[in-house]
Amino acid sequence: MQQASTYSELNSNNQQSRSGAHEPLLAVGKISSRFCGPKKWDQNTFSFVEPHILPDGVHDWPFNPSCPIDVLFLTEDARHPVRMHRHEYFEVLYLCSGSAVCNVEDRILPFEEGDLAVIGSTPYHSIECRTSTPRRLAALFFDPELIRCDGSSDSVEYLTPFLLRDSEFPHVVPAKTGVPNQVLELMLRIRSELPASSPRASLAARTYLKMLLMMLVNQYSSYLRTIEVFQQQQRAVERLRPVFQYLVENCGSRVQVGDAARMCGMSESHFMTFFKRVTGLSFLKYLSQRRIQRARALLIKTDRSIADIGVDVGFCDQSYFGAIFRTHVGITPAAYRRRYQNMRLCDPSKFPTKNNGNPLYAFQCSE
Repeated sequence: MQQASTYSELNSNNQQSRSGAHEPLLAVGKISSRFCGPKKWDQNTFSFVEPHILPDGVHDWPFNPSCPIDVLFLTEDARHPVRMHRHEYFEVLYLCSGSAVCNVEDRILPFEEGDLAVIGSTPYHSIECRTSTPRRLAALFFDPELIRCDGSSDSVEYLTPFLLRDSEFPHVVPAKTGVPNQVLELMLRIRSELPASSPRASLAARTYLKMLLMMLVNQYSSYLRTIEVFQQQQRAVERLRPVFQYLVENCGSRVQVGDAARMCGMSESHFMTFFKRVTGLSFLKYLSQRRIQRARALLIKTDRSIADIGVDVGFCDQSYFGAIFRTHVGITPAAYRRRYQNMRLCDPSKFPTKNNGNPLYAFQCSE
């Protein structure tokens, strides 16, 4: 199925780039079975993505806090592969050219030109180039909290395809379904609104993202196991919702297992078993992970002292905070902050500095 859409509705060839200048959006006037992409590609995937992969294998992407969506056009070759990694955000990849395989945990999935890959926050994965010809990718990154926190009771259903931990889930949508081209068109529409520097642009980007997610929900609706597992997971998550919400608002406060169990109306022993089954972590390990996640955001986005940040996220002793941080992230808080200082200098719009101490990212609850 071939999608043919002109881009007069996207202001033709006069799109605003991420730096604020105008540049041609497309090298072609329609999306066909072969999408050539923009005239100017953002960067090589290895140099653009690899530096953001922390020692624990988690890719930490610096979203714009006001509108945490990014659409990137990347090139990659077999000589510089990006290692296996995972991330807290959700990802959609469109293979514009070349041939590759999508490695998801221990699975190897064919990924051909015009195909789409859908990746949630759980699996370790990588895209491996199988030819000497460089491949080109259109990549959508977005923070799922943008959808979860929009105030609608059914918002989380938009995220259904990303929440499955099924080892047989079809992460790659073939080009022949026609869905990848339709998704790509919406990725381009989102791209045309970035950076979302006005309320209208932010609204447009979020609206296009929901339209894109609805296409994916429809694509996977026949995959009955997805819906069944999703519903089971959601019922379990809802039982833990009170404690998740409390941790978002009071992460730095002293919280005992018994306190968390009472929030969910469970006995302490049942809560510990249930919490680990749902999240894959003990409550104390989960709490530590959330605190370190908040600390990472504050280290990047503020100029507050490391000692002050440690206290804010619940560690009274700076040396203990440093030890726990290094256990989770692989480097010290000071080294982590230095890693991003050069990035802030290169692109200040990605790292707006705030000194009021408020967390700039909502925590993502485990699904």
